[in-house]
Amino acid sequence: MERDENTSRLAFLREAWRLAEPYWQSEDKKIAWILLLSVIGLNLFSVFLNVRLNIWRNDFYNTLQELDEPGFFKQLGVFGLLACVFIVVLVYQTYLQQMLQIRWRRWLTQRYLGQWLRDKAYYHLQLDGSTTDNPDQRISDDLERFTRMSLVLTVGSTGLLNAVVTLFSFLGILWSLSGPLTVPLGSLGSVTIPAYMVWFALLYAIIGTWLTFKVGRPLVSLNFAQQRYEADFRFSLVRLRENTESVALYGGETREEHGFLDRFHHVVDNFRAIMQRIKLVNWWTSFYGQFAVIFPYIVAAPRFFSKEMQLGGLMQTADAFGTVQGALSFIVNSYTDIAEWQSVVQRLGGFEQRLQTIGAAARAPQPIALTQGGQGVAVQQLELDLPGGGMLLRGVDLDVAPGTATLITGPTGSGKSTLLRAMAGIWPYGKGAIRLAAGKMLFLPQKPYMPLGTLRDSLFYPGEISNVPDERLHQIMQTVGLGAFIPRLDESDNWAQRLSLGEQQRLSFARVLLIQPDLLFLDEATSALDEPSEAQFYDLLRTAAWHPTIVSVGHRGTLAAFHDDQKDIGAFRPAPPPDKSPS
Repeated sequence: MERDENTSRLAFLREAWRLAEPYWQSEDKKIAWILLLSVIGLNLFSVFLNVRLNIWRNDFYNTLQELDEPGFFKQLGVFGLLACVFIVVLVYQTYLQQMLQIRWRRWLTQRYLGQWLRDKAYYHLQLDGSTTDNPDQRISDDLERFTRMSLVLTVGSTGLLNAVVTLFSFLGILWSLSGPLTVPLGSLGSVTIPAYMVWFALLYAIIGTWLTFKVGRPLVSLNFAQQRYEADFRFSLVRLRENTESVALYGGETREEHGFLDRFHHVVDNFRAIMQRIKLVNWWTSFYGQFAVIFPYIVAAPRFFSKEMQLGGLMQTADAFGTVQGALSFIVNSYTDIAEWQSVVQRLGGFEQRLQTIGAAARAPQPIALTQGGQGVAVQQLELDLPGGGMLLRGVDLDVAPGTATLITGPTGSGKSTLLRAMAGIWPYGKGAIRLAAGKMLFLPQKPYMPLGTLRDSLFYPGEISNVPDERLHQIMQTVGLGAFIPRLDESDNWAQRLSLGEQQRLSFARVLLIQPDLLFLDEATSALDEPSEAQFYDLLRTAAWHPTIVSVGHRGTLAAFHDDQKDIGAFRPAPPPDKSPS
């Protein structure tokens, strides 16, 4: 069991370093190392100031014991100078550490956002039911925690570096001050322990660290679960905000409230478990810390009362003992932070590995060969499967000549939209070949995506705002029936909620007129429009000067009139397995 725990800790440290290492070798490494070395330098200097303050305690308390008034005021002046320097060091150490943290977080955020968006990993995480929950929370919250806690626990004013340097700096002082301790053993004589306070401090810290590990070990898994429950609860609230109209029309407030409270129930239950565990840790660490205040005086008292040291020596010895003991007790004092940091590392490590797996799969040869070249659209012997492995479509053959329009029909759930996903290159389940003509492509889903920002931003999505003259833009908006929104073009709003589904579909056709794609794929893109508007838009497309090739998915019988060919996808559905039940 002990060996397994040590292996687990080593694996955790390797994982933490794997997450941190790329930044220190990145294009930002020069400034990063300068900031890090500056923080380390100030950290070391603060340890030197603590050593100097320890010596000051000896001098100060000796002046009190000797009733040396001039020496007393001199020592006050020395303390004032040391305090001023210490304040400056502490302020700039914190400031430079925070500057390093925000630069590190910015770099990591850009890196993780790139991996999340690259190869459509964000889509595949949802598609395969990945256990990587709430990637938005991992990018927004976990990266902040990782950078902050990594620096705090390593080079912070109470971090590991400070503890190690403080330990070795004060160990020599304590060794020289504590002197030997003779322990009588009756008839066996006696034994002398040199620098006995050093060994007492070491024993005290070892016992405290071991018990802290035993009491606090469950905090890692509890913190991991808490972050997930918090993110699930927050996501459910955001989802309601994005679907307010649907919930209001259904009158689903009670159902939503029950769902919210159920998710929040997990938050509360897990937090209570964390509270109970932290209470146990705090019981122990508080006793440990409070007893550490008086323990050095108890241990050093024999030498003081035997007049082997003065009051200043006693205070200096007690301070050195407390500092050494505190340095040795780094894990005890920081255990709850370490447990939280470990849970963050586990979450980020799993997230990054999943992104890398998706990226590697995207770069590998694809079972559905998607190429661009030639003209029109050609689908040959395409087979599409469900994520769970079930068959969806078999032997799909489709040939759409350039400049023509083909309508794909079939019952609901037969795989029409999935066929379009395969043509878009985002459906990885299946095999076969798809060839698309070279040129600009545009896919219009049934519910258009409305990005945050102005209405002008939405019109030009997914591209950036171009130099299209306003006159041209106004003309297009009038054509698609959105003329009333022309004065609000540069108004920032939540347009996904401000516009009805029909208005959003009109806006998506405005995108078509702006982009003028060579290949246009429409997935129920006119389902919310009235038939005259639908006819108007299809007429615009069929008579457009750039003659796009069109593949449509739809149920309405009126759509057939606007297409040159019609393909029933139901013909490619695999036959159900024979019924083997007894007759």
